[in-house]
Amino acid sequence: MSSTATRPYRQVARAAATEETRRRIAAAFAGALETGWIEDITLDDVAAAAGTTRQTVIRLFGGKEGLLSDWAERMNEEVMTRRALRPGDGPRAAVHAVLQDYEAIGDMILRLLAQEGRYAPLSTMLDRGRGWHRDWVAKAFATELAARPPRAREALLDQLVVATDVFTWKLLRRDRGRSRAETEARMAGLIAGVLQEGDDRDG
Repeated sequence: MSSTATRPYRQVARAAATEETRRRIAAAFAGALETGWIEDITLDDVAAAAGTTRQTVIRLFGGKEGLLSDWAERMNEEVMTRRALRPGDGPRAAVHAVLQDYEAIGDMILRLLAQEGRYAPLSTMLDRGRGWHRDWVAKAFATELAARPPRAREALLDQLVVATDVFTWKLLRRDRGRSRAETEARMAGLIAGVLQEGDDRDG
């Protein structure tokens, strides 16, 4: 095989090896987030867990903030998949979707929220997450919101955001020890009550 012919093969192999290294580093950082505080996670620790060097971590991610940003992007893709709704899906489907999401990463979200004041880039990421959740709620309950007078929509949206918040899930699922099915039923009941109250007030 000529050197000209082998060059593209080597480039493909090198790109594949780099992507595999990125995957290992990202997995190592995600694992560290599950057990440690962000401020205590070092690039050396991540590199060692990924079987590479600190310099490689810096070259591929730019540092801890880059690792966190990459993790957030990956999580956002997974969250969007878990929370995907079809046209015509009602409130119960929305509750099921958000419960499915919290069952997967709710504890991690709570862990990050507990560290918000300790690492500035984390606050920026969590603010985006809060905004995304509110936007998701607005879309998931668009029909119910549209049926309200304009002045009442913002208040209803606030209530729906609270009813689907990760802390509402935590109170029921973790603090009270409710089963997943019980938690889903109670959150659905909260939302039904909020919507019914609005109907009664607007009627």
